Amino acid sequence: MMQQIYPVPDHDYAYELNKEFHFSAAHYIADESAGKCQYTHGHTYFVNITIAGGQLNQIGFLADFKTIKDLIHKRFDHTTLNEDPVFSNQQVYFPTTEVVAEKVYEIIQGYLNNLDNQPVCLQVFLRETPTSYCIYRPKGETDQ
Repeated sequence: MMQQIYPVPDHDYAYELNKEFHFSAAHYIADESAGKCQYTHGHTYFVNITIAGGQLNQIGFLADFKTIKDLIHKRFDHTTLNEDPVFSNQQVYFPTTEVVAEKVYEIIQGYLNNLDNQPVCLQVFLRETPTSYCIYRPKGETDQ
């Protein structure tokens, strides 16, 4: 695994955890303006998910590392992203790095919303190639 320090937004939570893993998947951006990326090709995506919260659960976890990985890895590893319902139902967007990062956030936050201690996903860092990555941070209610 690549050793990396990830940027993290400022927050006032007592706990922060980061889960890092990778998955391999193919995708294509079905538009001429995408150049060579309009054709099916693959990447080994490196993901870092940052979760924060003020309370631990009854056994001392903010969130379960294994569950966080499984939610994404089991779903996307060795697949064609365009075929996953979260992308195939898109009316405008294809599974670009930016869109994949946002969908990873939505999946993780959906899991966190069901936890009694209510942690939050602060960001998803998604590296598509050694030189290209995206960070998705949800906007707060007061952000413009």
